[in-house]
Amino acid sequence: MEPRNRTSTAEFILLGLSERSERETLLFSLFLCMYVVTAVGNLLIIMAISSDSHLHTPMYFFLANLSWVDFCLATDTVPKMLVNIQTKSRSISYSCCLTQMYFFHFFGIMDSVLIAVMAYDRFVAICHPLHYATIMSPRLCGLLVGGPWLFSCLISLTHILLMTRLVFCGHNELPHYFCDLTPLLRLSCTDTTANKIFVLLVAGIVIAMPFVCILASYARIIVAVAKVPSAGGRRKAFSTCGSHLSVVALFYGTTIGVYLCPSSVRTAMKEKASAVMYTAVTPMLNPFIYSLRNRDLKGALRKLVSRKITSSMTARSGT
Repeated sequence: MEPRNRTSTAEFILLGLSERSERETLLFSLFLCMYVVTAVGNLLIIMAISSDSHLHTPMYFFLANLSWVDFCLATDTVPKMLVNIQTKSRSISYSCCLTQMYFFHFFGIMDSVLIAVMAYDRFVAICHPLHYATIMSPRLCGLLVGGPWLFSCLISLTHILLMTRLVFCGHNELPHYFCDLTPLLRLSCTDTTANKIFVLLVAGIVIAMPFVCILASYARIIVAVAKVPSAGGRRKAFSTCGSHLSVVALFYGTTIGVYLCPSSVRTAMKEKASAVMYTAVTPMLNPFIYSLRNRDLKGALRKLVSRKITSSMTARSGT
């Protein structure tokens, strides 16, 4: 039988996190607060790093990029869900769905690669401190950030191009709160083998490989720190890695469960719970994880806030 025309499904219905209407007010309030904290926290970190010349180092350059990516990742998914709850409309057009999916994968891939890049930065700083400035040159830092942006663009575009060849007919309800790849593939009434193979290939490249590189970097770091004679020196070395390890555990602990575990052990509820972790919870927690454990960043944030307060008071007194 010939599949129906591609235009037979002009929109999808996002079922959201819960199908019970009485929970929607609570979900709206919760995710609105989370998104505001995410936006303010990550943008403050970017502004603090940009305004303080002492933080113009490779580590904070990567952190500023990670904060921007986290902000964009949350912005791609959470506001649409909030609008759907507020308007009582769960529909999303086919083109908007593919656009959301593109940016979700784009910033998700960037997140994964940047976390691995930051692990490499810590490896060089601890294992090769005398050569750190030479190795982590501005040119290399630019390549370590610019390369992933281009790579993410190409991978995400390939996902979309593979998706456009599929036909969606009949059932159009997505058991999710945004257009993710796996739920969409389940709705297609055509062969999705090529898409699934590409998903596994990309997951291996952008999730498994960076994760293995992070483990290898920290294995070398642990060996190097163990050779430090003083306990204070060991504590200082590990403290610079503690924040990053917390982010690694949060991000990879959820993404591996979604994209690398067998489909037989995954359920729609588990996928949604994992997605909440890496699209809302992790971007919200990252600013706290990095700022609370970092004296230099806390100082820069205090200076930034005090400058803003002082300029605001001056402007008011002038008027």
